[in-house]
Amino acid sequence: MSAAIDSSPPLRMRLAARGLDTVTLLVLPAAFVLVALFLYPFLYGLWLSFHPKDGTLLGNYGRFFSDPFLYDTIWTTMRLAVPVTLLNLLLAVPVAFRVRLMRRQRLLTTILILPITLGTVLVAEGMLFYFGAQGWFSRTVMMLGLSSTPVKLTNSYIGVFLSLLITGFPFTFLLTLSYVTGIDSSLEQAAATLGAGPRSRFRHIFLPLLLPGLAITFCLSFVQAYSVFPSAVLVGEPARITRVISIAAYQAAFEEYDYSLASAIAMIMGFTQLAVVVVVLASRQLLYRGPAGGGKG
Repeated sequence: MSAAIDSSPPLRMRLAARGLDTVTLLVLPAAFVLVALFLYPFLYGLWLSFHPKDGTLLGNYGRFFSDPFLYDTIWTTMRLAVPVTLLNLLLAVPVAFRVRLMRRQRLLTTILILPITLGTVLVAEGMLFYFGAQGWFSRTVMMLGLSSTPVKLTNSYIGVFLSLLITGFPFTFLLTLSYVTGIDSSLEQAAATLGAGPRSRFRHIFLPLLLPGLAITFCLSFVQAYSVFPSAVLVGEPARITRVISIAAYQAAFEEYDYSLASAIAMIMGFTQLAVVVVVLASRQLLYRGPAGGGKG
């Protein structure tokens, strides 16, 4: 009896067999930070959104969807985030294919991702100097005789669009480059040996392998663009054409001091983002049912 008991593995080994070893315990601090910085504020904000000033359960949501000045911010944000994300993807794919064949890949990659180090506020400030009514762009256009009046690209939809494009492209490019460089070059060489041209190789080899990665890249880039706030305020027209949903949440919290309504708008913002992400990921399964990993990352 005692021999059988002594032959049983110790508790440490039994926990390790279930994945609870000392290395796994290192994840606990990160899990605690995640709960403290994300999960608790989310749950508190969700609870607060169902406690409006009028005392009804869905009062905040009813007010949001009954007021065009509020619910139109969803479409305003979509009109900015979706085109910017698609254009960033369309630009990132050919650039990534070109960069992967270059010798000085690291140097060019560093130059392309430089806007990340500047931040949204500095990019917006630079745009005010370059694309404002008295900026270099306007002066150059007038000097070339292309326009007799100053050309102003800031404080408009175009200004916010360009700002999101500049700040979002490096992130999209890096993700796309990781997937492009992760595709085995022997597949392309084999197709070229069989007589496939560049377009056929891209369509039948690269594109199916890139679709899962491009879908993930789209989702991450879209979430980044959807949360636009500084650009919409600094180089946009926050009272009208670029009044995005994050501005509506800010005004509810810090101008009307209605934190319950602000929480409801934040919840709506999160669920609309999630809806787009779910649609994109579901579409990925319809377009390609092959291996899920075509590249690194």
